[in-house]
Amino acid sequence: MNGCYLKFYVAENRRHRHLLAYEWLLQEAQRLGLPGGSAFRALAGFGRHGRLHEEHFIELAGDLPVEVGFVLTEAEADRFLAHLRGQGLNLFYLRVPVLAGFVDDAKSTMG
Repeated sequence: MNGCYLKFYVAENRRHRHLLAYEWLLQEAQRLGLPGGSAFRALAGFGRHGRLHEEHFIELAGDLPVEVGFVLTEAEADRFLAHLRGQGLNLFYLRVPVLAGFVDDAKSTMG
């Protein structure tokens, strides 16, 4: 499948509509029928404000970056981004071309 990898970066403790932002993104993608998504918590990172975020043993509520990623067709990515634009949540995203599939083509459900 030729498509794209659409990923968003959110702070671990950021909320939207009473949910953690990364949970909300995954739920919205599932509700819209997208084929799947994953959230990955960073060890450390910094963003546009230049403040370093990293985990310390005594911290309970973290503000580490979380990457939420989806492998989508271009049309699915367009539809998802259009939906998100109307939700009142300002998100940084990357959209990268990708070639995706399964090693065993006989079982492939993509493309």
